[in-house]
Amino acid sequence: MRNKGFEPGWVVTLAGLGVNLVLGMLYAWSVISAALIDQLGWSATATQIPYMVACAVFALSMVPGGRLQDQYGPRPVIMAAAGLAGVGFLMSGLMLTPAGLTVFFGIVFGMAMGMGYAAPTPAAVKWFSQEKRGLVSGIVVSGFGLAPLYIAPLTTYLLSLYALSTVFMIMGAGFFLIIMVLAQLIRNPPKGYEIKPVKVDQLKNDLKEREAGLYKVEYDWYEAYATTAFKRLWIMFCFGTFAGLLLIGQLAKIGFEQAGVQNAYMLVGIYAVFNCTGRILCGVISDRWGRMKTLLSMFVLQVVVYILFSQLTTSLSLAAGVSVVGFTFGGMLSIFPATTADYFGMKNFGVNYGMMLTAWGVGGVFGPLMGGIVRDVTGTYAIGYAVSAVLSAVGAFMALKTKAPKVRAAPEKKDYFGASQETVSTPAASDA
Repeated sequence: MRNKGFEPGWVVTLAGLGVNLVLGMLYAWSVISAALIDQLGWSATATQIPYMVACAVFALSMVPGGRLQDQYGPRPVIMAAAGLAGVGFLMSGLMLTPAGLTVFFGIVFGMAMGMGYAAPTPAAVKWFSQEKRGLVSGIVVSGFGLAPLYIAPLTTYLLSLYALSTVFMIMGAGFFLIIMVLAQLIRNPPKGYEIKPVKVDQLKNDLKEREAGLYKVEYDWYEAYATTAFKRLWIMFCFGTFAGLLLIGQLAKIGFEQAGVQNAYMLVGIYAVFNCTGRILCGVISDRWGRMKTLLSMFVLQVVVYILFSQLTTSLSLAAGVSVVGFTFGGMLSIFPATTADYFGMKNFGVNYGMMLTAWGVGGVFGPLMGGIVRDVTGTYAIGYAVSAVLSAVGAFMALKTKAPKVRAAPEKKDYFGASQETVSTPAASDA
């Protein structure tokens, strides 16, 4: 079956965007953490424990979520995520204590995010050829970054009307219904579906720029993990996440304490806009310019902004710094899934990218935790900014050194770039 005209993969892509718009509640945690401090008297460190547990569980649950997506398809995985999100928020409202939020927001909702995030991107990417991979993954994951734009003011508004416990319950019911409906629109390509061919000249240039092995080998998870390329990508992802999530989890308090921003949720909204923009734009740039070149640029920008961040003491300058961090952090989250697909193939993309995303979890644990501890001990976040700058510099160096793994096996067809051949088709995606 040849793809003609409108690609049904766009429906899957937009539905995946919608799922991530709901699950992106994590990136608006700073509004909840500020309420916990101001209304319930929690310490800054205590507010970060449910958040960091959610980050860790989010990442760890992507591995089984990705494997289940590869085996059974995305729909049942996303429906399970809808149920977990509803239960997690309902019980968080009923158990509004450090232990309760750690279990039900951190663990239960963390599992919902991991399962829900693991399924839409692989499903959407499987409908498209390599030259659209960065764009498609960027669109799907942009929902997660854009979510705070509406969740932060919505949460702030609901908190002005209801107790925090009630707000959790209202949002849990809404999240459950929306994700359950969107799950019905997300599926893998059917058997026999043929992806639009890629021109040979374009494919030659693409492989040269990225040194990708997509058309030559498919890696299972243990084969991917054994490569130097995977380990370097994992470390870069971890370092980039540490820097980004240190800021996200405490942005509302940073805005008020560092620049006197009264409506700190506005910073969360600015962060969300540039996070979303970075995911889409960097996906497109990496499709054309190359994954590692784009990633190197993101890390260099982060080094500069984190060196200067403690000096951003006006609302305008802080908003500019937040914009850069949001853009670069978002950009990385479209580059890494596309790179994983390029380097290790599509057959086991769900579980391979799930393993890659454990780096996000490690960075998500230690970044916010260190930020909270530094704030409680020193009264500022300056040391956290310095650590983020150093880790970003290491990431930039590693981006210069990272290349696709060497081909493990010869391709089935040895004349991909033969003089008489006009096009090369990507492997057909299997149905699930």
